[in-house]
Amino acid sequence: MDGTETGWGRPAEPAPRWRALLDRARHGSRQDDAEPEREAPPAQQPPTQQQYGQPLPTRRPVNPLDSRGQYGAGRYEPQPEPPQQPEPRAMPQRPINPLDPRWQARQPEAPPRRAAPPPPPAPLPVEEHHSYFNPSGRPPAAPPPGRDYPQVRASAVAPVMQPPPVMPPPPVMPPAPAPVAPPLMPVAPTSPAAARIEWRQTRTDDELERAVSVMRRKLGKPRVLAFANPKGGVHKTTATVLAAATIGSVRGRGVLAWDDNELRGTLGLRAGSARHARTIKHLLADLLQIENLHGDSLLQELDGYLRHASDGSYDVLAGEENPRFAQRLDQATVRRVMDLLRRTHDVICVDTGNNVESVNWQTVMRQADQLVITTVPREDAAFTADWMLDVLDDSGMGDLVSNAVTLISCPSPGPLPLLNDFAKHFATRTRAVAIVPYDQALEVGSSIEYGDLQQETRTAWLKAASVMIEPFAE
Repeated sequence: MDGTETGWGRPAEPAPRWRALLDRARHGSRQDDAEPEREAPPAQQPPTQQQYGQPLPTRRPVNPLDSRGQYGAGRYEPQPEPPQQPEPRAMPQRPINPLDPRWQARQPEAPPRRAAPPPPPAPLPVEEHHSYFNPSGRPPAAPPPGRDYPQVRASAVAPVMQPPPVMPPPPVMPPAPAPVAPPLMPVAPTSPAAARIEWRQTRTDDELERAVSVMRRKLGKPRVLAFANPKGGVHKTTATVLAAATIGSVRGRGVLAWDDNELRGTLGLRAGSARHARTIKHLLADLLQIENLHGDSLLQELDGYLRHASDGSYDVLAGEENPRFAQRLDQATVRRVMDLLRRTHDVICVDTGNNVESVNWQTVMRQADQLVITTVPREDAAFTADWMLDVLDDSGMGDLVSNAVTLISCPSPGPLPLLNDFAKHFATRTRAVAIVPYDQALEVGSSIEYGDLQQETRTAWLKAASVMIEPFAE
């Protein structure tokens, strides 16, 4: 704004109040001034002390933006003129015109018409000297007095510190002879991680050695392991075969897997060689003749009715495929077959059926030394297993239930959400809980070969089988 326009771009006229002040000041100082109302030319400079030789008036200029002095077309309202103080006559200089545009530009109260963008801040000395890629030889600027900037000083001085003087290298001393390690002494590992791995491996080896030693001990008398769960598809047949294969691989002989499912069991198809098609039906037809044999003659005669694993670690007594044959498996017949097998084998793993009300199922349970509950981490399978324990407990077999082992098989890879919950639940009802992992070799449902299993699966089955045999090991 140059003083000739208002803030809205309209011509400005001096207010009557300002004109009266100017007239009084001009007529009082210069009587012969012919043009008292003419404003100062634009090129005239503000008066200074050197021009008049006397100090400038100390009266503060009136703010033109004051509401009492606002002006503009259609916006001015006359105000009563306040009483004026007489100007001192001792000041010969001409007073400053407050409407002079040059004087308005010097007053800090008048804001500019358009605010110019602020200039960019000057870079700090700290940033100039802090760069490690463009160092400067000038020393950092000192901070203002009375202020403390410990972090700024540290970051600014650090890049420009002079390197320490190069010290002469110390005299080279002949190396001391390294101590010779004694021969045949193992070097202890220095890495903590290696020590943990070695400790974990040693602990696993100790557990496996203990499991193998438990299964190799004498059992006092032949033991019957009954694998049961009325729910189908809970790995009863798979568990019976793998338990017999694991125990047989450690003991070497004297282990048998019996398919006692009266409704077309598949144990004979998944275990043992197909060198013949004889089943328990053929054994019962000649049972009286075989019972009268002893020693090697009994072993040789019974071997003609059994099937064998591919590695010879266990034998298999296959079940009958005809469902009508189940009527012949009464309580007396089942006991006779059980007594015959105990004369020739040390461990008998029985795959029971699904009917808990059948005489065959109940007879096997009363003849069993160890109950193994097979289940998978599914609610229906766990519910059926829990219900079976209640049935056995109500039937007077509470000792068999409390000494039972729960075997949880993982039917699929990856984490199973109900696995830990089922393990905690059955740990409160049975003596122990064993978990065996998923193995792809068992997915096809064909013949089970113990050697085709992964090492992790074989290790888990060694531990599970040892838990089943441990109460009877001497």
